[in-house]
Amino acid sequence: MAEQIEGHGGELVLAALRSYGVAEMFTLSGGHVFPLYDAAHRTGFPIYDVRHEQSAVFAAEAVAKLQRRPGLAVLTAGPGVTNGISGLTSAYFNASPVLVLGGRAPAFRWGAGSLQEVDHLPLVRPVTKHAATVGSGDEIPGAVQQALAAALTPHRGPAFLDFPLEVIFSVSDATVPDRPALAPIEPDPEEVTRAARLIAGAQRPVIIAGSDVWTGDAVNALREAAEALRVPVFTNGMGRGALPPEHPLAFAKARRHALSGADVVVVIGTPLDFRLGFGDFGDAQVVHVVDAPSQRATHVQPAVSPTGDLRLILSALADHGGDREDHAGWVADLRAAEDAAKARDAEAMAADTDPIRPARVYGELRQVLAPDAVTIGDGGDFVSYAGRYLEPAMPGTWLDPGPYGCLGTGMGYAMGARVSYPDRQVCVLMGDGAAGFSLMDVESLVRQKLPVVIVVGNNGIWGLEKHPMRAMYGYDVAADLQPELRYDDVVTALGGAGETVAKAADLGPALRRAFDAGVPYLVNVLTDPADAYPRSSNLA
Repeated sequence: MAEQIEGHGGELVLAALRSYGVAEMFTLSGGHVFPLYDAAHRTGFPIYDVRHEQSAVFAAEAVAKLQRRPGLAVLTAGPGVTNGISGLTSAYFNASPVLVLGGRAPAFRWGAGSLQEVDHLPLVRPVTKHAATVGSGDEIPGAVQQALAAALTPHRGPAFLDFPLEVIFSVSDATVPDRPALAPIEPDPEEVTRAARLIAGAQRPVIIAGSDVWTGDAVNALREAAEALRVPVFTNGMGRGALPPEHPLAFAKARRHALSGADVVVVIGTPLDFRLGFGDFGDAQVVHVVDAPSQRATHVQPAVSPTGDLRLILSALADHGGDREDHAGWVADLRAAEDAAKARDAEAMAADTDPIRPARVYGELRQVLAPDAVTIGDGGDFVSYAGRYLEPAMPGTWLDPGPYGCLGTGMGYAMGARVSYPDRQVCVLMGDGAAGFSLMDVESLVRQKLPVVIVVGNNGIWGLEKHPMRAMYGYDVAADLQPELRYDDVVTALGGAGETVAKAADLGPALRRAFDAGVPYLVNVLTDPADAYPRSSNLA
């Protein structure tokens, strides 16, 4: 039932948030949003504060990703909001239902030059699903509900509200409406049937499943569809681990071989962007399964693109009763390629070189990471190796910046992951370049007793820029960092702990100490600057 409530703006906001499962607030202190803190403090609603607003939004995004419900960031007016825009943009590209609440200079003297007076809406509208200024206290619960409904409706994404000073501080009577039910988007049965026939009749089909399979709670339906149609599955983003690594249809290493030989490529819950060659799979026909019409590709023409609730679509594919080809030979061919690639990777991950090669770091990590560990990638070159050598055992345990490619997610994601899972391992994989964006927020983790392990691949360069620039021009500029910098000393100074590792044989013991430490602990690994991740440019 709708609830009638009297209170200041902060109390009205929290009342509206309760039915959506929001359980914590990430913020950096600011006077424009004091009533939100007051309401949280007086009701025992946890507040986690950070040293840069982008970390607050990234923390909220990690909660949204991992728990599949709204994450909340509260930012003060002006620079508080603008500092959070990179986080908002990442959430937009990652379809993360983050709600950002901003303070705002008072409306009654707008234009007179109040502190931090700026209109946020033109800045945030391009990277949110919903953005509005709340005009009065009695509008607050309905405005919060409208924003959250937009954030949770596929294709999901962030929403933004700001509150003029006199609105958030004033006391009002308001009605808190019931949370509306969000009906699933029903797919077109004919499109689903066409897709099923195409997949079942293919000689060499391949599935690539992405983050929306996790976000849309369609992991089990994906497995059922793959098993029913006997189609090999590759994954990216938070779809990783949707099929456990030991599953006979789960593949990770043979993707190039698969895509070069496939006659039908089924891309589910991820865009046809630069990570997938912009959807150009040669002569193969493409089935693009998306959760909303807005996600249909416009730069290529798939053979068919079923749209709607991914569980409904995948369950219908699993139930397809028509004729189907025997894919056993194709699966066996891919398995041979997969096993050969694994053997090559195993050799690389055991390499005892000086300086240390990044592959060895991941070989050692594989020995200590628990199956339910949350692994966070925040970097370019170093984290590219993580995507190759780490194989999540479970879905919903891999966090990376996603297609926007924004560095600086690490400490915010770590905070959100630790809050979500107090008893799991949380491991941040960070390039030394990325460390410059958010490492100060180790202090926030220390102060709020949120232990995580941070592994820095320290090669003293911007690896994804230095090597390509030298190849293009014969020289490089703006691509060097201080070599062998003691990032572990930075973390120690902030109240955590850490150590530098220069020998491959010392990696394993250092990682075990890190996970046993009970405080934020940074393992600073001096890696080979000549060892660049091999890949062509995806900038075009």
